[in-house]
Order: sequence, then C-alpha cells, then structure tokens
Amino acid sequence: MNTLFDKIWDAHVVQNVEDGPTQLYIDRLYAHEVTSPQAFDTLRDKGIKVFRPDHVVAMPDHNTPSDQQERIDDPIGRKQVETLAKNCEEFGIKHFAMGTKDNGIIHVVGPEKALSLPGMTIVCGDSHTSTHGAVGALAMGIGTSEVAQVLASETILQSKPKSMRINIEGELQPGVTAKDVALYIMAQMTTSGATGYVVEYAGSTIKNMSMEGRLTLSNLSIEMGSRAGIIAPDETTFAYLKGREYAPKGAEWDKAVEYWKTLKSDDDAVFDKEVTYYAKDIAPRITYGTNPGAGIAIDGTVPTYDSVSAEEKAQLEAQLSYMQFEPGQKLEGTPVDYCFLGACTNGRIEDFRAFASIVKGKKKADSVVAWLVPGSWLVRQQIIDEGIDKILEAAGFELRLPSCSSCLAMNPDKVPAGKLSISTSNRNFVGRQGPGARTVLASPLTVAASAITGKITDPRTML
Repeated sequence: MNTLFDKIWDAHVVQNVEDGPTQLYIDRLYAHEVTSPQAFDTLRDKGIKVFRPDHVVAMPDHNTPSDQQERIDDPIGRKQVETLAKNCEEFGIKHFAMGTKDNGIIHVVGPEKALSLPGMTIVCGDSHTSTHGAVGALAMGIGTSEVAQVLASETILQSKPKSMRINIEGELQPGVTAKDVALYIMAQMTTSGATGYVVEYAGSTIKNMSMEGRLTLSNLSIEMGSRAGIIAPDETTFAYLKGREYAPKGAEWDKAVEYWKTLKSDDDAVFDKEVTYYAKDIAPRITYGTNPGAGIAIDGTVPTYDSVSAEEKAQLEAQLSYMQFEPGQKLEGTPVDYCFLGACTNGRIEDFRAFASIVKGKKKADSVVAWLVPGSWLVRQQIIDEGIDKILEAAGFELRLPSCSSCLAMNPDKVPAGKLSISTSNRNFVGRQGPGARTVLASPLTVAASAITGKITDPRTML
C-alpha cells in the first residue's frame, strides 16, 4: 500500500524524533553560488568539516553571463562565484567552474550527468530542485541553514509531507508540450493547491513523455506550492541515464536497474489526494499575470472582474495593472519586445530542437531581442553537433553561453522596465526578469513562433 514517495522516504529515515521531525539521510547535495556561502561559514565558525564531500556537487549558474564568461562585471555576483570556488577547494568538494565543459545550470547538469539517480534523496538551496524528481528521486529545495546541516551530517530534519497523485491521461495535441501541461495544471490547482504535498505525476500522458518533458514538468512542481514532484522511473528513464558520465556501469548498472524497477507506487497505494486531468483539454498556454498559475489557453481571453470573487478581484486588478493588460483581452497578437529560450525549465536539447523546428527557413522579427541560452555546455555542444546552431543563425538568432540568464535578474540578461518578454522560464513574478519587466510564460514552440512574428503567436499556426 506504499506510494513511490513512501518507499524513498522510508528507505532514508535515520531516526524519527518523538513529537518532532524525521532525520532523513541525503544522497546528493547540489550547491550553487547564491545560497551556499553562509552555510560554509557556519561550518567554518563551528570548526566542522563536510561529512561526505563526495556526495556534494557545486557549480555557479545564477550570476553567470551568457554573452561571455571571461569575467563577471557585477561585484556582488563576482564575489559569490569566487567564494563558491574557494569554499569547494577548502572543503574538498567537486566544483564545475564557470566556462568549463562540466558547467551549466545545476538542475540541467545533475540529470544529464546521471548525478541524479532514481531512489535518491536530493537537496539544494534552490526551489527548483524539484526538477530532479523526474528521474524518480525525492528532490527538495531547502534553506541555507539546512544546507549547513547536510554539509555537516549528510542528513536533514524534515516533517513528512502528505502525498498527492496527479494523473494526466491521453495523447497531447500537436503544438502542446510538457510546459503547457505544467501551466495548465497550475491554473487548475492554483499556486497554493499542492502546498504541503509531494506530488507524483502519473497516467498515460506522462508515460509517453520524454525525459526532457518530465524534467520540465517536475521543475514547475514548486510553483503549485508542492514540496517536490516525482515520476516513477521506467524504460524511458533508464534509456536516458544509461551510459552517462556518473551512471553505474556494467554489472552495477544491471543491479541498479533491478532496484529502480521496484520504485513505483503499489497498485493499492493510497494517496492523501488524487486528481485527474485529460490531455485533450490542454492547448498551448500563456500567462497573463504575475504568478505562474495566472494562465490561459493561447487563444483564450484574460479573466474579467465579474468572473472572480471579491478577494480575487483585487489580486487580478493588481496583476493586470502591472502587466498592462485588460480584463477580457485576447493576448494572442500582442507585440512582444523580448523572447527568451532557456532556464532549468526549458534549456535542454529537446527545447532547442522544438524552437528550431518552428524558426527553420524563417526570419526573426527585427523588433524582437532574443536570448537563446542552453542549460549546459553539453546541451550547447549537442546543438552544434546536430547543426541546430546553423538553423538558428540563418533565422537571425544568436546561440549564447550556458547560464540561468534571463530567468532572473541576477546577471546581465535583464529585460528593461516596461518591456514585454515571452519566456520559457519558470516564474513571472513582478521584476523577476528585471525591475519593471513584464513576463509572459510559454513553451519553446510558442516563444519561437512569437520571435518570428514579433507578437504572441499560437505555434499551431506554424507547425
């Protein structure tokens, strides 16, 4: 009667604290430059070493520029990146430095190097750690003080979340991607609908989804308020991981796969909550507000004030005021200033293939500034090896260097105040892409179509 979540959680319990949290063993800690410095300072102050440095992997990504990586001009960002390198050297931690072939966005590099494996517990001082749940791991974002706990003991104190299963059934329509599925679920669930739960994604739609698609879906779990998102490992998972740099090899691989095949919810498993959605109801999606759940079908209209409650009206008014949209407005056809392909949500090879499939043989709108940023150096090399860079160049696009880039305003790729960006990233909060910037979230296909026309465009018109 156990869920997949129960199985992984129970296998990692060190001890249960009476009337308190569980001490949970952690298999992998990822560290980047923003949330780790204080954690290392805590160890230094207490004279503690990192308990299992071989279980920790670090890399800078938030502050990394995407136009060049010889230097970081911002003094705060530069200091954070330099401090991470020094801490890794002092404490004996694997460090993938900026500009090296191993570097990239931590939530892209982890799965693609098979540092994230089924059955693992994975943490990082970053909310989108939920991404790694796509390989069948329990992956959670944690705070800086908790990062220090894991560095010192390889354990963390956690109260066990509740469990939820979200089933998606049926075949996705042409032009509909995993990003659209995630935006649809968030609109149905709201941004707090999964608060306190670990969400398992299941159903025929998920079974037929690629690993890149699953990583996108798991990445956005946190935007519903959930503690983590997880997908049972299957043949798609095993095929994706096999042969990757840190995957088990030979007999160890066979042994691992036999165990991984047991990592699924039992047929009679009971979830605290279960919901089902249908692929036929999902169209390409865009957001209209300032949270990822404020979204509509691309051919739909912004909600009107009389369609929401009094409490929701005030929130809707604030969102539309910031976004400079009107209630009842159709957003399709709205001019866009910036287009961004990338982030730990959509910076993988499949996303660039999708983008290229739309722009091939066409030309970028002159009015649009486009940032196309791979999630890792491995992805960038794949783009070049497959000739996708030539397709992009012919269409007027520049392939940039791996970075979190315009997902958040911590590096030079900032959207200016008042400008409208259509983005494959994960958050459209006020000022997320730059002070005063306005963000519409969408899939790589929708961003590609919009970059060609210079306005929000349904990708189905270009398939």
